[in-house]
Amino acid sequence: MPALLESKSIKDFAASLGFDACGIARADDAIDPDNRLGAWLDAGYHATMAWMARTREVRQDVAKKLPGAQSVIIVARNYYSTRPAKSEHEGRVSRYAWGRDYHRVLLKPLRKLARSVDELVPGSESYCCIDSGPVMEKAWAERAGVGWVGKNSLVLRRDLGSYFFLGAIITTARIEADSPIPDQCGGCTLCIDACPTQAIVQPKVVDAQLCISYHTIENRGEVPEELAGKFGDWVFGCDVCQDVCPWNRKLRETSETDFLARDGHANLSLEEVSRMDEAEFFSWFAGTPIMRGKLVGLKRNVQIVRENASQSGVYPPPQSK
Repeated sequence: MPALLESKSIKDFAASLGFDACGIARADDAIDPDNRLGAWLDAGYHATMAWMARTREVRQDVAKKLPGAQSVIIVARNYYSTRPAKSEHEGRVSRYAWGRDYHRVLLKPLRKLARSVDELVPGSESYCCIDSGPVMEKAWAERAGVGWVGKNSLVLRRDLGSYFFLGAIITTARIEADSPIPDQCGGCTLCIDACPTQAIVQPKVVDAQLCISYHTIENRGEVPEELAGKFGDWVFGCDVCQDVCPWNRKLRETSETDFLARDGHANLSLEEVSRMDEAEFFSWFAGTPIMRGKLVGLKRNVQIVRENASQSGVYPPPQSK
């Protein structure tokens, strides 16, 4: 059996790369012993995100992604910044999507960290991903002591709240592991109570079929009318369950300038988006997470927001086409 590598050098290097936290878990135990992912998928809570069901077994066992996996390194990067003032003729964008696409920002330093492990343990192999691969990052983050999973299903930390991205490295190197930290949500249910569509169907379980973020980003079809009326002014994503969380009340601003809001990206002009063509959409949003929703999806969301605003009398009814 290979020697056990101390974690300090890895954590120090992760910090030098800009990561705000780093934790390590052993990979030789099942990550989903209670079949929580399986139960979530069987309940249909993944909606149309069929890729999650296709990769169920790999997600539940990292050794199926990287044979011989011994450790999982989880890093966190703060993306919080204050929301710019918003007018009533604008729609809100989830905070994570205000700046450059986080995959583009974080993958390079994550790969540097993985290479450093390969150099420390010659012959070791690694696999990196930032929520784009079949890895249960939140479950591993909890096991690695990076945070605990809150009732809104997001990972929480005392110092970063929930506004941070996660990156994962699966490695065949044996690394000193961290211990999980206790759940510190207590009896608080603010996130559950505040969700406009009651998408948090039980603590730590979100039904994507009811979730504003799912419908405004991933859903390529029509939005059920009974849900659309509850979207308020969200045109891309939703931060309600995070905004009400007590752990997000006093946060420091991110030091990564790529995550700061580009001009006009935190709150989108409903009129401008309504008039956009594909070329303008690409010019305005290239390199940002908003590209994922595509122009047709963004215009659909804007139509919903305008209809919601017209119901409250703050915006003229949208013109039908």
